[in-house]
Amino acid sequence: MLKALSTSCLQGRLQNLSAKLPANFSYGEPRTPLLRVLGSLRSSNSRNPNLCKRVFFCSDSGDGSNPVVDAEAKPAEAEAVAENAEEVDAKASSAIVPINPRPEDYLTVLALPLPHRPLFPGFYMPIYVKDPKLLAALVESRKRQAPYAGAFLLKDEPGTDPSLASGSETEKNINDLKGKELFNRLHEVGTLAQITSIQGDQVVLIGHRRLRITEMVDEDPLTVKVDHLKEKPYNKDDDVIKATHFEVISTLRDVLKTSSLWRDHYQTYTQLIDRGRGKKRKKKKEVGGKKLGKDWHIGDFNVPRLADFGAAISGANKLQCQQVLEELDVLNRLKLTLELVKKEMEISKIQESIAKAIEEKISGEQRRYLLNEQLKAIKKELGLETDDKTALSAKFRERLEPNKERCPPHVLQVIEEELTKLQLLEASSSEFNVTRNYLDWLTALPWGNYSDENFDVHRAQEILDEDHYGLTDVKERILEFIAVGKLRGSSQGKIICLSGPPGVGKTSIGRSVARALNRKFYRFSVGGLADVAEIKGHRRTYIGAMPGKMVQCLKNVGTANPLVLIDEIDKLGRGHAGDPASALLELLDPEQNANFLDHYLDVPIDVSKVLFVCTANVVEMIPNPLLDRMEIITIAGYITDEKMHIARDYLEKTTREACGIKPEQVEVTDAALLALIENYCREAGVRNLQKHIEKIYRKIALQLVRKGESNEPSQVIGPSEAEEKSVDGLTEAVVVEETQIGSEQGESSNEKLGSEMPAIADQIQTDLQADETCKDDQTVDSTENIGTEGVQENEASKAFDKVVIDAANLSDFVGKPVFHAERIYDKTPVGVVMGLAWTAMGGSTLYIETTLVEQGEGKGILNVTGQLGDVMKESAQIAHTVARAILLEKETDNPFFANSKLHLHVPAGATPKDGPSAGCTMITSMLSLAMKKPVKEDLAMTGEVTLTGRILPIGGVKEKTIAARRSNVKTVIFPSANRRDFDELAANVKEGLEVHFVDDYSQIFNLAIGGDQDTGK
Repeated sequence: MLKALSTSCLQGRLQNLSAKLPANFSYGEPRTPLLRVLGSLRSSNSRNPNLCKRVFFCSDSGDGSNPVVDAEAKPAEAEAVAENAEEVDAKASSAIVPINPRPEDYLTVLALPLPHRPLFPGFYMPIYVKDPKLLAALVESRKRQAPYAGAFLLKDEPGTDPSLASGSETEKNINDLKGKELFNRLHEVGTLAQITSIQGDQVVLIGHRRLRITEMVDEDPLTVKVDHLKEKPYNKDDDVIKATHFEVISTLRDVLKTSSLWRDHYQTYTQLIDRGRGKKRKKKKEVGGKKLGKDWHIGDFNVPRLADFGAAISGANKLQCQQVLEELDVLNRLKLTLELVKKEMEISKIQESIAKAIEEKISGEQRRYLLNEQLKAIKKELGLETDDKTALSAKFRERLEPNKERCPPHVLQVIEEELTKLQLLEASSSEFNVTRNYLDWLTALPWGNYSDENFDVHRAQEILDEDHYGLTDVKERILEFIAVGKLRGSSQGKIICLSGPPGVGKTSIGRSVARALNRKFYRFSVGGLADVAEIKGHRRTYIGAMPGKMVQCLKNVGTANPLVLIDEIDKLGRGHAGDPASALLELLDPEQNANFLDHYLDVPIDVSKVLFVCTANVVEMIPNPLLDRMEIITIAGYITDEKMHIARDYLEKTTREACGIKPEQVEVTDAALLALIENYCREAGVRNLQKHIEKIYRKIALQLVRKGESNEPSQVIGPSEAEEKSVDGLTEAVVVEETQIGSEQGESSNEKLGSEMPAIADQIQTDLQADETCKDDQTVDSTENIGTEGVQENEASKAFDKVVIDAANLSDFVGKPVFHAERIYDKTPVGVVMGLAWTAMGGSTLYIETTLVEQGEGKGILNVTGQLGDVMKESAQIAHTVARAILLEKETDNPFFANSKLHLHVPAGATPKDGPSAGCTMITSMLSLAMKKPVKEDLAMTGEVTLTGRILPIGGVKEKTIAARRSNVKTVIFPSANRRDFDELAANVKEGLEVHFVDDYSQIFNLAIGGDQDTGK
């Protein structure tokens, strides 16, 4: 700050200025540079050199001292020299130090890198010097009364984005730079800076004039030679400069109006300027003859300082500020500054709009909150509304009132205690919400509320038959449950487990049972469940605690005696949160669930009236303690006849309605359904069958829609054309008008299918042949009509077209058959025997083949192939031993097994096979080869054999019987212990089979190879 002061009044003026400044007034950081620059822009009232013989340059140091030094009588060249570091730190009063040499005499200076922004003349800047040599050099130069250095902005590292670099990374990069590397990273133009104070590693600088680096003198610390730069001459009266000058001032004025930060800078500066000028002078707050107002005073700016002022306090990036610093042309510098100040103006406007929007939002929410609170208070005073706690208590009591008489006393006591506790709690406390949720669950449960059950056995039978075909065991058990309840007058809960393969209707039967019993139905799956809290609930101390599934069930159904279906109970998981299977022990135990305790409610709940129905695919996966608590009902699966009825009576009807197709628009023949079941859907369940039926009806729907959109006349395909397409394997859906066009090829395919499955398809085939005969007559008539009428449109096509699905065109809708005939041999050769095996698909036939590899003295050995399991390999070794013993008994002079190397193979080598039930089949195969006698035609057998030849029972009798019928087997051999299982089968399953039950293998030998055919029949 330049001031013209006489030597006689200097001390008084300074004391007066110091006395009027606030005690906490600081000249450091951003305010003081602004004050310094703005102070220098005010014109001096006294420019007459006669009024004062000496002029002083007063600089405000960062520590509060005000050194005043001699200078020439030129305001633009005022100079300052700081005292040494110790005197500056110790003294708080002003000091006068003579200047020698002058600032322009410094042509070699220490180079200080500035990481963030350049230093402008007249502004303070604190920096941190981490280099100990450089810091020592600065302290030393200050002691020698030469406190000047060059401050130069650091260039960005090549290949880096300056906007992404953090401050700590920049400081680290500066500390790593030394010598020539640092010299190359400095901008050429910088500022001659006076060192006002040094405190530790913090150095406070004030800019004086512009410098340009010419060359490097020393590397450590970096010292450079510089040239002092001056602004280019300019004409103060130039109109362009004046206009730009005034525009900068006008923009600064607008920024001062919107930015509180800039306003604080300016107000502090004007206070300092006015005190420095004294009270006698009249304060003129005008710029260019225009008043800015009594609160703001910019002063008489000179143009270069105005440009520096605008750039220094702007928020522009360092490169834009460096551009202003390097510009020596005053007009260009003004333009650059004007651009930066305009940007600040736009930023201030955006800031103001954001602040206004947020303020409006906050004020609106506060206003709404106050109005709501006032409304609540008014309603409460008028008696129109009670407070929240009273309303909650009234709601809970009203909900409990209908079941209050049936509610257990211990539950009523807990509810009353919690209601009293709720009245004492503050609504804002966390315990209030916990208590409210607890009361909500307690009062929502159906305490003692039971639904009226149906004890009519005949009505329950009708409902069960209406929804499901077959499942006789399940239906009988439910009817027994109803009968016992009717005799007792009340029913009790039971735990039933339905086990069987997927798709047999275990889950869907649960809903039908609930409808038959007139009970509410609730289902939840425990497959993969690994948290005990899902069954027993969480403790109320946890955030987000909830009761278990059983309590949620009772709340949802609203009765205390629902039917609860626990699905996939064999797939329970086990994790760090406990074992859910163990938690189910209490829930599914008839002796314990009368007092089931949920962790959340913490009061006993009676679930003894609940009928639990569990479903499982594999019973062996259920833990034994849990399995012991359940009554197991096994659902083996459906045979072909049952699938036919289910598809015709349930699946087809449901699918047709779902696809929006009318019954008269499509016809799926029995032969097509039979082929679909046998060649595509052999699994035990009907889920895959349902998918294929849906696929057929979707294609029919698309065909009908396309035909309706195109409005094409119906195509009637003659017998010859149908035969051609069937032979080529490219048959399309045959579209006829209300009738089906038969073809010779279609009839032959139906006959072939009937020959493969005579027991099931005899009646179906008879009906089809009768239908075909009638349809052939109609086809001839239709063909004659076409010949006479030519290409005229059919009148019948205006009504509708019927799509007929038969065995001949089934593959056009569902693709090629998935399964093929299991029977490999029409007549089994020597060494080949048909066995029966249980599979996940329901059962299949299995061939055992034995052949001779080589013969020689003592070469008796057996090799087995076919991906057999360990149990089946052991059965092969047992069979080899037993067959050898039987052969010696039958033909004592036959050394076949002692001198023959045999190879036993089970076809379908890609399919893993295991189990003991193929033992008797393997013995028969070996004996057939040894005695060179084929076994009886159409014979299949199954049974485990011991080393003594005893036949042990096997499993899967129903599935194996179905497989035998499917392969047109006439005679079946079962162990005698399985006679009871066979007798329980339905008559249609046993029809057409000749079954023999045996205890010893000698009986099988007589049936298969010997001459006795009546043993054990």
